[in-house]
Amino acid sequence: MPNILPILIVFVLFFLGVPVAFAMLIASFIYFTFMCDGVNMFTMVSSLLTNSESFTMLAVPFFVTAGTVMGYGGVSENLMDFCEMLTGRFTGGLGATNCLLSTFMGGISGSSCADAAFEAKMLVPEMEKRGYSKGYASAITAASSCITPIIPPGIALIIYATAAGCSIGDMFMAGYIPGILICAALMVTNYFISKKRGWLPTRTKNPTPREFAKQTGKSIWALMLPLGIIMGMRLGWFTPTECAAITIVYSVLVGAFVYRRLKIKHIKPIIVESVNNTAGVLLILSSASLFSRYMVWESIPQKAAAALAGIATNKVVFIIIVLLFMLFLGMFLDTAAALVILPPLLLPVAMGLGINIVHFGIILCLMDTIGGITPPFGVMLFAVMGVTKVSVREYLKEGWPLILAVFAVILLVSFVPEICLFLVNI
Repeated sequence: MPNILPILIVFVLFFLGVPVAFAMLIASFIYFTFMCDGVNMFTMVSSLLTNSESFTMLAVPFFVTAGTVMGYGGVSENLMDFCEMLTGRFTGGLGATNCLLSTFMGGISGSSCADAAFEAKMLVPEMEKRGYSKGYASAITAASSCITPIIPPGIALIIYATAAGCSIGDMFMAGYIPGILICAALMVTNYFISKKRGWLPTRTKNPTPREFAKQTGKSIWALMLPLGIIMGMRLGWFTPTECAAITIVYSVLVGAFVYRRLKIKHIKPIIVESVNNTAGVLLILSSASLFSRYMVWESIPQKAAAALAGIATNKVVFIIIVLLFMLFLGMFLDTAAALVILPPLLLPVAMGLGINIVHFGIILCLMDTIGGITPPFGVMLFAVMGVTKVSVREYLKEGWPLILAVFAVILLVSFVPEICLFLVNI
């Protein structure tokens, strides 16, 4: 029987309100200091820093910075105008704009929290002016942010690929169709809810060809970026980390010289926001790396895999267990931590049952993401609530159909692997 006291310590600390990164750090230091022989303080600190020094993980702060630069440089605002032009004629047009913007933002920032906070500031007040309830506007903003980590260059995809040792390019290709399906499901759900409540379109007529050409010309600089990211990596021009650095340069040039919104005075807030957003992710990754060393030391992955193998006799049963487990875990554990800790535990069983490693990664990323929009500790839920000041009760009352729509797509992707593997195989 392995020593599971550190795991219990993590959950106790977490339920007491201690951030998950510090909970894992405290549990790891207690284990290696008092319960384990042969490991000194230098080894622990070295392990703590190793993961954050990864060249691959350098893509995370770069993409976060690129998203911040685009927010200040006017790229995100032009994307919103483009989305509104496409969806404004529909019933519930602003809700549809919210979903479509998250899809485009996924190809730029890759961060669900950044997307949720940005849209909560920009779209929720406008939706309230148009008659939408604050609870619904907040709920669709949080639900649509589930798309962002799945559309390349989603940070969740990078973290899983690093932890699982699979191709980041394959994970990127696998994320497109599930992300688009979630967008479509949310837009359909939004249409029926809006029609029932009488929320009007933002436009009385379709854009003229001249309006369409003008707005497309302004937004094309942002729309080209996701295509450039994917093509550059698939053609071998650059690695994901190099691509992230190039994205920052591209964002600066477009914001400063095309839209002329990026100024010298924006350098400080861009650096501050980027460091704050990146520090949380890397701190969790580093503490999770040390905590995973404890699990390996106690052979917990092998024993958990053996236990799961005894319960899950086929793919379907195993996927159902994983879905339920991830739905529960995603409510309490940060995405970055879950996607670092769980692959060593679950991948041996998944591969033994013949489940594709990329398909399994998409399942984990999707399920952990939906945990971010459900109480009690959903990270995107808190990001939106922090801006809109909506109550959890109002959020759930208005948002449960949207959460169900996202979950329906996850079920479809989980049991029809060809959906996410189609582009990978091509």
